[in-house]
Amino acid sequence: MAGAYDDRDGTIWIDGKLVPWRDANVHILTHALHYASSVFEGERCYNGKIFESRKHSERLHFSAGQLDFEIPYTVDEIEAAKQEILTVNGFNDAYVRAVAWRGAGEDMGVASAKNPVRLAIAAWEWGNYYGDAKMKGAKLDIAKWKRPSPETIPSHAKAAGLYMICTLSKHAAEAKGCSDAMMFDYRGYVAEATGANIFFVKDGEVHTPKPDCFLNGITRQTVVGMLKDRQIKVHERHIMPDELEGFEQCWLTGTAAEVTPVGKIGDYNFEVGALTRDVSDSYEKLVRS
Repeated sequence: MAGAYDDRDGTIWIDGKLVPWRDANVHILTHALHYASSVFEGERCYNGKIFESRKHSERLHFSAGQLDFEIPYTVDEIEAAKQEILTVNGFNDAYVRAVAWRGAGEDMGVASAKNPVRLAIAAWEWGNYYGDAKMKGAKLDIAKWKRPSPETIPSHAKAAGLYMICTLSKHAAEAKGCSDAMMFDYRGYVAEATGANIFFVKDGEVHTPKPDCFLNGITRQTVVGMLKDRQIKVHERHIMPDELEGFEQCWLTGTAAEVTPVGKIGDYNFEVGALTRDVSDSYEKLVRS
């Protein structure tokens, strides 16, 4: 499948119905379009099975609750819908996107309690998120935008509005020939990339930012667990910018990114070393097991 995302063959699940891809539309006065009242999940299907599928569906419900709305489908119903859309489109390896939002209704201002909550699930074939950086190591810019305080946003929700500064940061990075950007948080600590968590290696031990103001990704949690199972010391802590110079290796984690090595962040260079390769290979085996 290729081409613009609004002009493809296939089927999308919307509110319990299978809809032809090109007919999967919403009204221009949909509340989410104007006020970002939307939450979503990105998931990957390997060999016909979505990795950590239920955790994603549960987090979708959690995120909706953080935005003060309730999805009118249970976790079990969402699970069934995801499998249905993979089957009807004939996908064995695919990316799955579930999105819930406040639709068009009686309210068209900031408040939207009278509007229906809608749910859609789409799937498509998608290769490496960072292209050949998966093998060579991604090049990252350093974003001017910072992840905000949890007092200003529902930082642990996977909500559409929280990605606005991520889009701006990634566009700026791509204009400089980079794959992505690393962001600091509101306190000046290292936080994450625009759509992936970040890990560093020094003296055989792993350091990763404490997710106290950004999403604690499902892939991040999986990789932390893998490292601990191997008796590799993992430090989940606040990391200062000046520490970047002392780290030897670096990688990103995310459902789309999977485990992607990083070769450069701003002026700092990293080796695509043995531990990074091992974690990437082990994750690939795990999701396909």
